[in-house]
Amino acid sequence: MPELPEVEALKDFLTDHLVGREVVRVLPVAISVLKTYDPPLSAFEGREVTAVHRHGKFLDLEADGLHFVTHLARAGWLHWKDRLPDGPPRPGKGPLALRVALETGEGFDLTEAGTQKRLAVYVVRDPAEIPGVARLGPDPLADDFDEARFAALLEGERRQLKGALRDQSLIAGVGNAYSDEILHAARMSPFKLASALTPEETRRLYEALRSTLTEAVERSRGVAAGRLKAEKKTGLRVHGRAGEPCPVCGDIIREVSFSDSSLQYCPTCQTGGKPLADRRMSRLLK
Repeated sequence: MPELPEVEALKDFLTDHLVGREVVRVLPVAISVLKTYDPPLSAFEGREVTAVHRHGKFLDLEADGLHFVTHLARAGWLHWKDRLPDGPPRPGKGPLALRVALETGEGFDLTEAGTQKRLAVYVVRDPAEIPGVARLGPDPLADDFDEARFAALLEGERRQLKGALRDQSLIAGVGNAYSDEILHAARMSPFKLASALTPEETRRLYEALRSTLTEAVERSRGVAAGRLKAEKKTGLRVHGRAGEPCPVCGDIIREVSFSDSSLQYCPTCQTGGKPLADRRMSRLLK
């Protein structure tokens, strides 16, 4: 799933390629992608893109008072085309979900692999009309997101750190991959309770959150849209690397699997050398 750093990079890329240009066609291929109907998708046609924004993991194209907002979900992606194919796309069994064409002949495709079909597109007058945007917590890279604000969010939070970091209503933009990376950088167990953090641990987690995301954004900046997935993977130290040596201490990276996801961690760096039980309600093995 694209997370804050990749969506931020897409925002920068599309700012360079879309702002000041007119959208001539918005062509849906998979009806399941459309989550709003008023204004209609066609209302975005004939408008000049004036800005591109990011709200957590949502990408927002603004054009003359309307917003085309998309959430790429777990298996969605944006593919920029310097020259779109001639003729309208044909509905079928392929991954193409929607196409946006500019007057220059350029544009982009939104695609989604798999069968879950969670890719979402909205056309709204105000992004706050979208429930997922309206419930977002603060952006962790915002200038006013300081340690005191972070500590206040975690105060009384009874969930485990892994779940708290991924909650978009608590902090916007962090998903499965970067929560693993943040916790590894902070040297904390993914199952430690947020409410149990000491002031020093809260500071350490805050610094890991900001530095991990900032470094990922910098790695992604200037990377073409089509290469962002590969760039993300090369920058990850523990997520998706079960069985490999930890780049910090050399211990073997372990994994805990759930029904629809998994997490990776280093026992030496994060759990005092003890492996976590690989089951849904994992606890440190005695």
